[in-house]
Amino acid sequence: MPFRTVNPTTGELLLTVDPIDDAAVEARLTRAVETFQVWRRTPFKDRAALLHRVATILHTDAERWARLMTLEMGKPIRAAVAEAQKCAWVCRYYADHGAAFLAPEPVATDARHSEVRYEPLGPLLAIMPWNFPFWQVFRFAAPALMAGNVVLVKHAPIVPQCAQAIEDIFREAGAPEGLYQNLFIEVETVPRLLADVRIRGATLTGSTRAGRAVAAEAGRNIKKTVLELGGSDPFIVMPSANLEAAVAVAVQSRMLNNGQSCIAAKRFILHEAIADEFEAAFVERVQALTVGDPFDPATDIGPLAADYLRDTLARQVEETVAAGARVLVGGHLLDRPGFFYAPTVLTDIPPGTPARCEELFGPVAALFRVASREEALALANDTPYGLGASVWTQNDAEAEFFIANLEAGNVFVNGLVKSDPRLPFGGVKASGYGRELGVHGIREFVNVKTVWKG
Repeated sequence: MPFRTVNPTTGELLLTVDPIDDAAVEARLTRAVETFQVWRRTPFKDRAALLHRVATILHTDAERWARLMTLEMGKPIRAAVAEAQKCAWVCRYYADHGAAFLAPEPVATDARHSEVRYEPLGPLLAIMPWNFPFWQVFRFAAPALMAGNVVLVKHAPIVPQCAQAIEDIFREAGAPEGLYQNLFIEVETVPRLLADVRIRGATLTGSTRAGRAVAAEAGRNIKKTVLELGGSDPFIVMPSANLEAAVAVAVQSRMLNNGQSCIAAKRFILHEAIADEFEAAFVERVQALTVGDPFDPATDIGPLAADYLRDTLARQVEETVAAGARVLVGGHLLDRPGFFYAPTVLTDIPPGTPARCEELFGPVAALFRVASREEALALANDTPYGLGASVWTQNDAEAEFFIANLEAGNVFVNGLVKSDPRLPFGGVKASGYGRELGVHGIREFVNVKTVWKG
């Protein structure tokens, strides 16, 4: 299957890239091993200098990279510019803090000297998604490279120009040949790479189904993996909440990236005391969103990234409505070229329906009503996923109740769930395992070596 750029705004095929052959894959693996032997001994200050140069290119040419993202997957241009700038931030963050995060740690024992060291593993395979085609890559690559590893990236087949651009950025920054390599390979090639002794670990951001496949193959070959998978994040609103702020962030969280984000709020769990007021304000804001050309800075919602994504979302909504759910706004395809779906709000959602049990990857919000914090918690945790959760309350004891009991890797109180280079990010249950970002992220793909001197 070739890599293809299809403009999601028009449906027009713009570019086709054929997968590389086995000989090219072998050449890249060989180059990665050779480069690792040098890079692992490269001083931290030189690794940091490279990441700073990469950050400068990302920031200076943010509009250029943004236009690629918008062209290939339909992200609104303002969000795409912000994504490029956030990538610059994560590069600078690890350039500035990586050496300290990986410094040897003395430990008091009965030995003359004991310490823990953090040493790189080797070539790492990354399997990356299309929805944040730059950020997902850089949040893995920046810490992995700062730790002394080298990386090979199999990007999503619908963003080949973004995939190639990232390799070009590292080359422009003066990275050693083989430090960062893009792999235009078929999915069927991935198991062979995971079985190759030269690949020392792997990370995947994507669906739970893909995560299971990668974890199983890596497990057979005893390879460390980090998985960031799907989510069906709850957004809980209690009576004491600042409703105006909660509604504004709720719409932002559900609709960001055209609704195509693992950590977007997807299930809005409303205490009955404020449900009517929240629902009315939420629907009003959704109706006011501008749907259109993602290159227009005035656009709030662009197309979904591909036709199959639009069709899957439409099916999920249709099945949910057929089972008895009510549509408050939207609920249909838009009659225009491209892969557009109307911003949608559903309520009265029956158990067992897609809007209750599955991840809806698009601009569709599901509203639920509860009578107590205990009922809110039970509904929030009633999902196979456990990525993020947002809680809105001005009661400290209530906030602590949810923080302590929500089954999620990230809990935000009175705020938008988001990734931040300074904080670890990841999920539990079917949302994956391991952490990216923060000090925890840079220590995922290292050998935590105990040293004891008698």
